[in-house]
Amino acid sequence: MKSLTAKRSLIFRQRNCFGLCDVSKPLLFGFALIFLLGSSLPTRGQAATLATNLTVLPGYKAELIHQAQPDEGSWICMTVDDKGRFIISPEKNEAPLLRITVSRDGHLQQIEKIAAPMRAAMGLLYAHNSLYVNGIGPNGVGLYRLIDENKNDRFDTNEVQFLKSFEGDNEHSYHAVVLGPDKMIYVMNGNMSKVPAGISPESPYQNYAEDLLLPRQWDANGHAKDVYAPGGHVMRTDPNGKKWELLYAGFRNAYDFDFDSDGEMFTFDSDMEWDIGAPWYRPTRILHCVIGGEYGWRSGSGKWPVYYPDSLPSAVDTALSSPTGVKFGTGGKFPEKYRRAFYASDWAYGRILAVHLEPDGATYRGNFESFVSGKPLNVVDLEFGKDGAMYFVTGGWRTQSELYRVSYTGSEKATNSSSPFFSKAKAAAKQRSIRHKLEAFHGKQKPNAVKFAWPYLSSSDQWLRYAARVAIESQEASQWQKRALAETNLDASIQSLLALVRSGDKALQRDLVTRLIWLSRESLNERQRLEALRVWQLCFIRMGKPDAELRDTSLRALSPLYPAKTESENRELCQLLVYLEAPDVVSKTLKLLAGAPTQEEQMHYAFVLRTLKGGWTLEEREVYFAWFNKALAQYKGGNSFSKFLVNTRQEASELLSPSERTQLASVLEAKAAPVVSAPVAPRPFVKEWKMEDLMPALGEVSRGRSFESGKAAFAATQCLECHRFGNEGGDVGPDITAAASRFNRRDLLESILLPSKVVGDKFQNTILIKHNDEEVTGWIVFETSDKVTIITDPITTHRINVKKSDIASRRISELSPMPDALVDTLTREEILDLLAYIESGGKKDSPAFVAGK
Repeated sequence: MKSLTAKRSLIFRQRNCFGLCDVSKPLLFGFALIFLLGSSLPTRGQAATLATNLTVLPGYKAELIHQAQPDEGSWICMTVDDKGRFIISPEKNEAPLLRITVSRDGHLQQIEKIAAPMRAAMGLLYAHNSLYVNGIGPNGVGLYRLIDENKNDRFDTNEVQFLKSFEGDNEHSYHAVVLGPDKMIYVMNGNMSKVPAGISPESPYQNYAEDLLLPRQWDANGHAKDVYAPGGHVMRTDPNGKKWELLYAGFRNAYDFDFDSDGEMFTFDSDMEWDIGAPWYRPTRILHCVIGGEYGWRSGSGKWPVYYPDSLPSAVDTALSSPTGVKFGTGGKFPEKYRRAFYASDWAYGRILAVHLEPDGATYRGNFESFVSGKPLNVVDLEFGKDGAMYFVTGGWRTQSELYRVSYTGSEKATNSSSPFFSKAKAAAKQRSIRHKLEAFHGKQKPNAVKFAWPYLSSSDQWLRYAARVAIESQEASQWQKRALAETNLDASIQSLLALVRSGDKALQRDLVTRLIWLSRESLNERQRLEALRVWQLCFIRMGKPDAELRDTSLRALSPLYPAKTESENRELCQLLVYLEAPDVVSKTLKLLAGAPTQEEQMHYAFVLRTLKGGWTLEEREVYFAWFNKALAQYKGGNSFSKFLVNTRQEASELLSPSERTQLASVLEAKAAPVVSAPVAPRPFVKEWKMEDLMPALGEVSRGRSFESGKAAFAATQCLECHRFGNEGGDVGPDITAAASRFNRRDLLESILLPSKVVGDKFQNTILIKHNDEEVTGWIVFETSDKVTIITDPITTHRINVKKSDIASRRISELSPMPDALVDTLTREEILDLLAYIESGGKKDSPAFVAGK
């Protein structure tokens, strides 16, 4: 066959260091898994990370209990049964569920394989004398219940009940299963799993939509394209799986959750690290999950800012991390502070965080510290055993798995209930009680709901205002719409109008605008102004574009407010005024863009203006398009950042008239100056290196290595062409600075030598085979009913459109984007120095370099 992109692909494979697979976040748990470590993932049977190499807080002891053997799989999930035994699920279809018995003093006693045909579980729960499995079974993906009916202490193949079918079998689909304080079964699914059929119409979480005023852009690399609200979600069912309710949603890809001693639920939600540098980037977050809660994830550029009143904010932001298993320390024999802690596993950076939460009105706020860390420590899940110790497992994506135990060996005593924490908790319990009463109305119509909830619309507590609004929104609008339109308390007015615009009659749009204009003339604080602007947006999103008269009326109220004193207000006003096509919005926004201190704020204004066709002068167009050349040359971000810029410029240019295009040719055709790497001198072939050549020497990487040689080898393989490492490198591939936190030395080596052994789903190229036998290979980023848009070179983002009528077939490429024979021009010593350099994160004072050469 002829290959249209063969030459381009060969060039890319020759110059791309470790491929584009992202290991900064594990694919399996909501982040990309494979990056430098390319698209290749290690096999098992390698050395475990010794417990003595783990860092734990003073007073705690870590022990390695068991290293998984090759036939035991790579582990991704665990639970503990009524006898204190650990049930563990390997990934994919490679091994059965395991049951591991550990003695009370932490010694391995027995490992059994469970006969029931369950595989790839990402959720396990032992409750109601049953094992609940969210995974793949005889009926496909879904929730299963395994009951030991014959009491032989086994789960046989005929003891499997299928409770619910879920869509999707990837790392963004089915997830955790947890027993609630009400003894009900709670099930979490990721953002690529649609809400299943058969959900109760009285579910607390309802009336959801994308709720975006302006058109979004899907991820520039095509991730989560055509994935819509509600995103990741949690459902509740009875032990028999008969009645299902949708409780809360708007997560990206949280993997696990747990309840604290107050019965409140928390989760650890993932970011989209490819968005870093863009205005819609949201960090990984600890979320307090309340009944009816909306947490604002929308695909691509559509993520909601945290200040929207129709969503809820985080309890703690944790910066770069890769969320996996979580657990409260309630069952641990730890000091009081650490029994209350929420333990959150971070796969990417090899650590378990101890998150310390304190009551804050009807919710919680907190901070975090590292509880356990190691290199590597690809931790995926954790539990507390009956002995009060923490047990956690590592694994995922065919990496080596281990079972560890962490126990408290110190002498600290638990404090008594007179501590400041308990005093604060007692005061907050009343606020939570009110919130719970309000939540009882969510999704249910009750006679006294409006009367009870209305006073809390003006509460100083955001979480009570939110709960009250959802309670009122759940009732027939005819009961309360007149009251909403007449409300004079500022907070109550904003919240009731928000409820009305989300559930009321579209014929009320003019009345709503009248009330919003009244609000704009009142003395609102910044928070209230932002909330009112969101109601303005929803007035048009939910009720439709205003007619000419109402548009002009709205502009007379909104235009004088822009620009505002705060960045957040300007962001929302900019969207509204572009949507309404305000005559002066271009000139005002370009001034804000020119003075904005951050790339995120600048990008927001440029992004919003891309949708506006009229109201430009030629000079304004020139200034606007010139900004993109500057941004592409100077600004850095995640894997999709520069491609978002390219797509934004492209969308804006498509609105130009032929005359404008001609007059702006010089700025439109100008290319951002590329970041040129220092030329690499040609190197002679040394050897076609294989694993067996270098495995015996891996112990030599730990000491006596040369930093300069490792850095030179890193440059020779041109890794910085695509990847960020420390403070250098490009943004085509992900940041590889912390590679050693998730993969051990053998993993690193195998990833370099065998790049196509395993290619992560998120990074597989597609081959389009045309009727004329031409092949087009690359990443599909857009697809419509009549064409496919495919990126054939990720570095230049060169893309072509292929008509669907020209496509005979398509298949997934088995080749990694990472080049073969990457280190065949390096000597043995240079390869060892390279491994030491990568493990060090580019730090010259690493122990491997202390002795020098």
